Amino acid sequence: MRDADQGLSRIMGDLLARPDQLALEMGAGGELLVARVRAVGCAIVLLLPLLALLGGSPVHEVMIGLAAAVAINVMAQVWLALARNARRHPWLPHATSIWDVTATSGVLIALAFHDPVAGIGSVVVWCFYVIAIVLTALRHDGRLTLYIGALAMLQYALLGWGVFTLAPAASLVSVDYGTATINGQVQRLVLLLIVTVVTATIVYRMQRLVEMSGRDGLTGLPNRAWLLQSMPRIFDAARASGGSLTLALLDLDHFRRVNDEAGHQGGDRAIRQVAAELEGMLQENEHVARIGGQEFVILLASPIGSAWERLDRMRTGLGTRPFLGGRGADPQRITFSAGLASWPQDGASTSQLLRSADRRLQQAKQAGRNRVVARDA
Repeated sequence: MRDADQGLSRIMGDLLARPDQLALEMGAGGELLVARVRAVGCAIVLLLPLLALLGGSPVHEVMIGLAAAVAINVMAQVWLALARNARRHPWLPHATSIWDVTATSGVLIALAFHDPVAGIGSVVVWCFYVIAIVLTALRHDGRLTLYIGALAMLQYALLGWGVFTLAPAASLVSVDYGTATINGQVQRLVLLLIVTVVTATIVYRMQRLVEMSGRDGLTGLPNRAWLLQSMPRIFDAARASGGSLTLALLDLDHFRRVNDEAGHQGGDRAIRQVAAELEGMLQENEHVARIGGQEFVILLASPIGSAWERLDRMRTGLGTRPFLGGRGADPQRITFSAGLASWPQDGASTSQLLRSADRRLQQAKQAGRNRVVARDA
């Protein structure tokens, strides 16, 4: 029982925590997907008033439905235009989700003014609460799913309270929708809660899959996928702050010898030790990623000269701490070679920076390894 409680607490903690950067980047793409789905769905919604009219629904309900369909189609195009550059509008997922829920409540309120039972009895309109909650799964943000689920339940509960409090008892019976009951509205709130829980579970699973895809299994560091997804955001942050950014491409020297003498398990321990050392040198808004067997990329928020000094101190310090491969194994000295590239002077894109850093890394190797090169020879 305690394990189950701890597991639930861990899941809730992960859902309420800020998502991994890779998940947020994918969520930005998810916002565009949501906007496209919303645009297509809203176009289909235009059919609902026609079907309602053919089905014999009251004219006032058909007109309310038609006005709502036109309004949400207009807003769907606005959201779609903004979502094409979602990174510039970090508030967009919350704004669009709140709109989806509130627009649904607005239609139900309009129906309730003419027929109180219609406001809390329209299954078709109520289902758009469910759609709004489910769409949040594409944003990869558990906080958003829980917030929108709670908002939908709150707005619908207030609508139900208003109807049962303000409407005369005689108006709570409808030929089209039957008799409105508090029990029926509680059941709908429970269904919204269930949809929220299921959607949050899907988000949690997606977050774990994204985290696994963006993390190196041996060291837990970000991997190449994370790096390629995150670099545009890192460039934008450096541009907005006017700060410096230096990319370092690092390769461990003669690492095959460590594997030969300490075995693959010893080599894995050496990789983890180096990863921990590199993480220890990072400052705020700096990152290290493992992009290959013995290759790392470090992103330093400093000019190339300062980055060279920091990384060279790291190189010297690492060389003075011998690695113990295992019981009975001789201590081994681990060194690395590195090439640096400054953004945007040496490249304005990820591929350009990596090429510049790799060129200087090769110069470091040709010069005898165990050195950091910041300029072309």
